[in-house]
Amino acid sequence: MKRLKYLLPLVIALLLGALLYVGLGLDPRSIPSSLIGKPVPPYDLPPLPGKEPGLIAADLAKSEVSVINVWASWCGPCRIEHPQLMRLAKTGEVRMIGINYKDREADALGFLSREGDPFQAVGVDAAGRVTIEWGVYGVPETFVVNGDGRIILKHVGPLRPEDIDEKILPAIRASQP
Repeated sequence: MKRLKYLLPLVIALLLGALLYVGLGLDPRSIPSSLIGKPVPPYDLPPLPGKEPGLIAADLAKSEVSVINVWASWCGPCRIEHPQLMRLAKTGEVRMIGINYKDREADALGFLSREGDPFQAVGVDAAGRVTIEWGVYGVPETFVVNGDGRIILKHVGPLRPEDIDEKILPAIRASQP
């Protein structure tokens, strides 16, 4: 019984060490999404002024492949990734859609005016309810949606040049007819 008393802390330490070892091997940028392969959640967002019409989920089920980017003017990482969104928009390979998250209208419009506007449409999620349905953890997050309105890729965090080349463009091209 006394031996067991001394072995228990050792066993606990070994288990915690094994969990730490496994955890350190995981990619922190890879957050699984239960929405991959499923239709986009229902939503109806009003437009950012000048970006009419608003966004309706049904529109994605009858369109070409789309990239949906959740962003805000107050988001530092959104500023970092913005040149990548501009680059992607210039390819002309995909419809670019923005969901402006909990932002002031004037700030969002100013951001797009200063930094450039890669989006064909921008919906405003002032309360953040729609992005919760999409499983958004924080901004920025980017989704690739196929022409049937199904989510095929989710990227968490700011897009880097290699993310565009190695993840986003291949997903877009694989989804095109």
